[in-house]
Amino acid sequence: MQEPRLHHVTCTNPKGLHRMAYWEWGAQDNPRVVVCAHGLSRQGRDFDTLARALAADFRVVCPDVAGRGQSDWLPDPAQYAVPQYVADMVTLLARLDVPQVSWVGTSMGGLIGMSLASLAPPGGGSPIGRLVVNDVGPVIEFASLQRIGTYLGAPMRFPSAEAASDFLWSISQSFGSHTRAQWLALSRPQLRQVAQGDWVFHYDPAIAVPFRAFTPELAAFSEALLWQAWERITAPTLLLRGQDSDLLSAETARAMGQRGPKAPCVAFAGVGHAPTLIAEDQIACVRDFLLA
Repeated sequence: MQEPRLHHVTCTNPKGLHRMAYWEWGAQDNPRVVVCAHGLSRQGRDFDTLARALAADFRVVCPDVAGRGQSDWLPDPAQYAVPQYVADMVTLLARLDVPQVSWVGTSMGGLIGMSLASLAPPGGGSPIGRLVVNDVGPVIEFASLQRIGTYLGAPMRFPSAEAASDFLWSISQSFGSHTRAQWLALSRPQLRQVAQGDWVFHYDPAIAVPFRAFTPELAAFSEALLWQAWERITAPTLLLRGQDSDLLSAETARAMGQRGPKAPCVAFAGVGHAPTLIAEDQIACVRDFLLA
């Protein structure tokens, strides 16, 4: 089975430097590049199945956002926010040395992609040529954030990777139907062993610090900024939604289809937040859009 290559790129933060890891699939000299960015507490190996399906046509790059997976933890928890992540991705895009990339972003990764795609200078030149936003938008339902906050960053340890995977399944059933093998494959990179029989999540618990400081007032301010970013996007854009999502409402998805890039929305039945892009219909939807 095809496996990815692991690389690192050095990025800057207000207190120094940190290394961001990224996983690369496909031919290294392929100028057609797809960047896949993961959700809040996840990591780049979430996209293994999608990347294998795309690697014949694209060079696929799946970063571990700072504080997750193989990337360094940031010295100041306050920096775990979209502006820092966007700056890191600009550094990554410079390393990739291509004029444009396609972007597939799930949840937080979608917000990063929206922000990047909105930064085109006057006259064009966006770094994002095609954009797939997976189950996120300018309006993030606050109840969903409260649900995520019940477990994000909690000090948990497990006696085995299987036990940890079972816990992850108990809080992730909104991801939709998965076989046991599929779920274990998704979960294993999400974990690290710190001692014999002692497994923890593979992210900095401090990513929860700014998340827990997020109030309804800050959410309203963020919503206004995100709508402004959405209105500036000119790249062809596709919106994906879990039909039962508690983070991206049907109302917000409809508004996203009427404003900015006027993205068509594909909703997947039996899925909440967020589609994992493992099911064949989800992969086909993304692949067809990127190859259009």
